[in-house]
Amino acid sequence: MKQPALLIIDMQNDFVRAGAPMQMPGAERIIKNIRKVMEVFRNLGYPVFHVVRVHRSDGSDVEIFRREMFKSVPFAVEGTGGVEIIEELRPLQGEYLIRKNRMSAFMNTDLDLLLRSLGIYTVFITGIQTPNCIRTTVFDAAALGYHTVLVEDAVAARTSAVHEANLLDMANIGTVLISTDSTADLVRG
Repeated sequence: MKQPALLIIDMQNDFVRAGAPMQMPGAERIIKNIRKVMEVFRNLGYPVFHVVRVHRSDGSDVEIFRREMFKSVPFAVEGTGGVEIIEELRPLQGEYLIRKNRMSAFMNTDLDLLLRSLGIYTVFITGIQTPNCIRTTVFDAAALGYHTVLVEDAVAARTSAVHEANLLDMANIGTVLISTDSTADLVRG
């Protein structure tokens, strides 16, 4: 396999921690799996991209269907602790930080430019939440011509039924689904 890159999506305090405004059930349980995958990439010297959602405090850059909710429950607001990546997955010096304000890590960001500049055409995807930010990123990666690998036990959704349905949908467009334990062999292989 040519040099791959790892995308870790939205593992931020406002989405992961108990009591957070947009806490996603299941996010806490995938932290150790994401960490294992991240360590494989770090140990092999492959790029790690931390993708975070960041919004202006006035909510003017929030999706139209979330604006009313944002007024009462602001989330991922620039400059707050909620926008920070959780401590267990903090980026190291030299890792990439991609700021987004939509679901897809590719929309209105420089992710595609950076990946292509680094000669990367295989992306491994982890994070939350399976039907939204994960799925849109996977579909955009496929549309842009990336070989896309989803670490299925390092992503999560609100319910297992939603998670499983979206995994099937992504597999049907050619996304490779693997487990955390299979990651090291595939990356090396």
